[in-house]
Amino acid sequence: MRLTRGASLADFADKINANPGSLVQVVFTELGEMVTATQSCTDETLLLLGTHLGYDVTIVSPEEEDAALLDRFDLTFGGDYDEEADLVSRPPVVTIMGHVDHGKTRLLDAIRSTDVVKGEAGGITQHIGAYQVHHPVEGGVRELTFIDTPGHEAFTAMRARGAKVTDIAVLVVAADDGVKPQTIEALNHAQAAEVPIVVAVNKIDKEGADPAKVRGQLTEYGLVAEEYGGTTMFVDVSALSGTGLEELLDAILLTTDAALELLEDASVPAQGVAIEARLDKGRGPVATVLVQRGTLRVGDSIVAGDAFGRVRAMLNERGENVAEASPGQPVQVLGFTSVPGAGDNFLVVGEDRVARQIAEQRAARERNAALAQSRGRPTLESLFDRLKEGENTQLNLILKGDVSGSVEAVEDALLKIEIDHEVSLRIIHRGVGAITENDVTLASASDAVILGFNVRAEGNARDLADREKVDVRYYSVIYAAIEDVEAALKGMLKPEYEEVQLGSAEVREVFRVPKIGNIAGSIVRTGLIRRNTKARLLRDSVVIKDDLSVESLRRFKDDATEVREGYECGIGLGKFNDIKTGDIIETWEMREIPRT
Repeated sequence: MRLTRGASLADFADKINANPGSLVQVVFTELGEMVTATQSCTDETLLLLGTHLGYDVTIVSPEEEDAALLDRFDLTFGGDYDEEADLVSRPPVVTIMGHVDHGKTRLLDAIRSTDVVKGEAGGITQHIGAYQVHHPVEGGVRELTFIDTPGHEAFTAMRARGAKVTDIAVLVVAADDGVKPQTIEALNHAQAAEVPIVVAVNKIDKEGADPAKVRGQLTEYGLVAEEYGGTTMFVDVSALSGTGLEELLDAILLTTDAALELLEDASVPAQGVAIEARLDKGRGPVATVLVQRGTLRVGDSIVAGDAFGRVRAMLNERGENVAEASPGQPVQVLGFTSVPGAGDNFLVVGEDRVARQIAEQRAARERNAALAQSRGRPTLESLFDRLKEGENTQLNLILKGDVSGSVEAVEDALLKIEIDHEVSLRIIHRGVGAITENDVTLASASDAVILGFNVRAEGNARDLADREKVDVRYYSVIYAAIEDVEAALKGMLKPEYEEVQLGSAEVREVFRVPKIGNIAGSIVRTGLIRRNTKARLLRDSVVIKDDLSVESLRRFKDDATEVREGYECGIGLGKFNDIKTGDIIETWEMREIPRT
């Protein structure tokens, strides 16, 4: 039996012609789980139920389900071509990768003579952009498509997605800084995607620059320069002065021609990848798509992930309207009814009706899978534990961002925060665009915190958040968001305490005081003895009494707050009178262990 991820007991019952209510009873009595007939089940529940009833259950992966869905509409994604006459050469897709602050954006800025840096928070690229440049060569002009990816490890998901659609990776390394951890991380992504790599050694005009050192460092990671007898092209550049840019473009094209055969069928309906998407206040959902196969035209019915629509307009990287986009060309598409996910495959279909059906079935599948994943497996033990603790140990978050890539990257980084098992982080909703009243209502009902990344709350939503006392936080740089959430999670942890010894005193003589009891005439051997602290009595290194306290402390006839090492004092342990000469009195206190 094949079941989709997140299927319900009603779906299971439909496959075996059974009553859903009887399956609810079986799951409760045999598996100890409370599930309604229409509730999404986890993969484990479906497999266990199948085993119990004697069925071999297979959970269909999203990829298989998507392939079956497209097959139903006589559509495919990707594939081979039979007629070479239909194939046309397409420009290489180049991804700029490397360590943060090594000049990736400035290098791309110098190549395409526009300024991206000004609009970015802290000079850090916040989301993926795609741009096409034209480079004069012998016999004409060649086009290159560049994808700019952010450089911090928190954007690993976005950078990995950039590597998947690329043909050539340009690894940017600063000549004055050398190879850094994020440089290696970017290199690993490029190598995992099995794409040729060209190294741009940037900032060669800076004081302390040593391009030879960079070549030596990268040799350890399998990138051997051509001058050292290897196959990797290294180009010394300066994004600031423009030195070496022509040579870099030549190196990219040479590597492309030597290692790749970039031919695509331009006559088929367009297919490709949504690199980025956002909600524009004036234009609605806007997606940056990279056409990988076929030709995308204005008026085409398009579906990307669970979003669909008709292409109303297409804009190139300069904001100019274009009527069609050929393989290898990135364009902004207007006309989606909702915001596609960054990294979603898009394809053109024959009718709007088909696009809507595919999108709705994908959305239903993702919703069911998400419900099954978030529901988990409640047990009586966990329910009793929660009731016993009587406090919330789960932090609920709602993420809203300007573009879907940023939201995905923030979510990915937050879910990777390493925290004690006592607390958990749950993202109950994420979306693109301004924070709305619906977001605030959901946060109020779920005791959630709203994180806005480069977006703000609308006027009514802001007023509602104030009335409902919903915590809304705004960020423009991802690191600040991660630090705040990590601090909040650590703040939710129950405090841990450790015992810290303050001092010890040796009993020299025992004095009997009427109406008070025995007083230990002592000398402080280590640390200090402080009044009202916890104490224990040891005799021959064995603990005689543990839960004592220093109720009175005197130096001669005067009361003392504390007595330090080397001084004599009289110690009263309340009603405990079993004190003998030679006993040791230890004092201690419990201190909270700071969370790291």
